Amino acid sequence: MAEDPQSEELFATVARRSPDKFQFVRHRVDGPVARLTLHRPEHNLLNEIMLRELADGIAMVTEMPLVKLIVLDAAGKTFSGGIELGEYTAERAFSMLDAFHSTCIAMVEAVQPVLVIVNGPAIGGGAELVAYGDLVIATPQARFALPEITIGMFPPLASTMLPHIIGTKRALELILTGEAISAERARELGLVNRLVPEAQLQDAVNHLISKIAAQSGAVLGMAKRAVLGGMGLSLRDALRNSMDIYLNQLYRLEDSREGLRALLEKRQPQWKNR
Repeated sequence: MAEDPQSEELFATVARRSPDKFQFVRHRVDGPVARLTLHRPEHNLLNEIMLRELADGIAMVTEMPLVKLIVLDAAGKTFSGGIELGEYTAERAFSMLDAFHSTCIAMVEAVQPVLVIVNGPAIGGGAELVAYGDLVIATPQARFALPEITIGMFPPLASTMLPHIIGTKRALELILTGEAISAERARELGLVNRLVPEAQLQDAVNHLISKIAAQSGAVLGMAKRAVLGGMGLSLRDALRNSMDIYLNQLYRLEDSREGLRALLEKRQPQWKNR
């Protein structure tokens, strides 16, 4: 494909938005937890503005050392119906894809783990957002589909991440057929970590949040980097990456020393998140 002379401009960094100016994402911080909620009635269809708000919101949280976990959920009965149809035009494609790419990279590179809560359909781009979460809790009301193939396209972000999560052949099946899968099937494949009844969703989310928030934020970030940093590497290189983080970075943390002291002294550690 010939290079678009405007591509450099289209992919240029956009000034970061302030959460109080967000139109389609609710953003709040509750102690060690930052919550971002998709809020575009009725189906939370994704457009460039919404995706850039997500990317900016996550980037801001990454700079908050006291926040240990990012929770991404959605208002309404649909997690996301996917990309708004008007964003698929040739004139919009570069800019929209840049915004979506920025959001997924922000999720991967966030210091904090990203927990995604799915209590309704996650279709197309919505399913791609779920795939880039570090942890996923879903209810039986959730279902997942990548129907882009049925309109002569394919999901570029899912095509990259899904093989790492569910394997190449299963990823190809979902992408090439466009068929929807249930929340139970998503859990079996490894796309969903925990499947809970809707009535128990908030308790399950709160329990997982409390378990993660009880740990050192600095160590949580290093553990995430060790896992994600090995994706796509040979076993030898992935092990080298993990050992480098463990020996040359983890042991420099105050919290790693505090954890060992607390174990020896038979007490709860007092994390400083550094």
